[in-house]
Amino acid sequence: MPARSFKRQTAQGIILSRMIHGVIFDLGSTLIYNRHDINWPLALNRMRLELVAQLQAAGYPLDDPAPFLARFAEKVNDYSDQRQTDWVEYSTNWILASTLAELNLPAPPPEVARAALAAYYAYSESLWRPVDGLHATLQALAAAGLRLGLISNAADDANVQRLVDAADLRHYFNPIVVSAALGLRKPNPAIFALVLQAWKLPPAECVMVGDTLGADILGAQLSGMHNVWFSPYADHPANLAHRGNIIPEVELERLPDLPGLLARWD
Repeated sequence: MPARSFKRQTAQGIILSRMIHGVIFDLGSTLIYNRHDINWPLALNRMRLELVAQLQAAGYPLDDPAPFLARFAEKVNDYSDQRQTDWVEYSTNWILASTLAELNLPAPPPEVARAALAAYYAYSESLWRPVDGLHATLQALAAAGLRLGLISNAADDANVQRLVDAADLRHYFNPIVVSAALGLRKPNPAIFALVLQAWKLPPAECVMVGDTLGADILGAQLSGMHNVWFSPYADHPANLAHRGNIIPEVELERLPDLPGLLARWD
């Protein structure tokens, strides 16, 4: 779909809308991706076992891990569903602490919890790869003078920060906003407002680029921003549930096409 010109009619004729000055990106499945043939039940089981192994290696008194593993998996699933509807982020650190509390186990020291969560996410972090043309695209946008920001829905801030550094992305983006650090998730407009306020730009001069209709595109629309749906993963169940109800302004299949799209948009 070609980019719309976003013109408005006046008594004197047609006037172009304001130029785009800021671009906010999603991270997962927008700038980085993982293979879609991964057996995620097996991967998640491996992650939970590595979490337990790290806790035990640190001397945490988890002698019988079976009840913990079952309850932790259940709570992760429950809150993964709940956060889609209440737009509140439930961090993995909170889920870990609350699971242990339910089993009458003490809260681990902060440094032990951080190391355990790093072990939990280590395998999944190894599966992410940059999308084709990632750095050339971001370099072109930065060279054009556009402000670049990042908003990621994720249950662990440190996990996102490591993924950003692994893909060598940090120098492109300011700010980098992670839902786990705020307790809010896209599409809550408040999380978008943080970036707009930092830039001192109105929403009409900014565009959100992301792969998820119900988070990225709806959030941009609720915030008054323009939006580009990165659609290689259009058939994901989270998107199929919203097809026909949340309508993006533009669909984009290849990230390297974004600079040209925005140039025509202006």
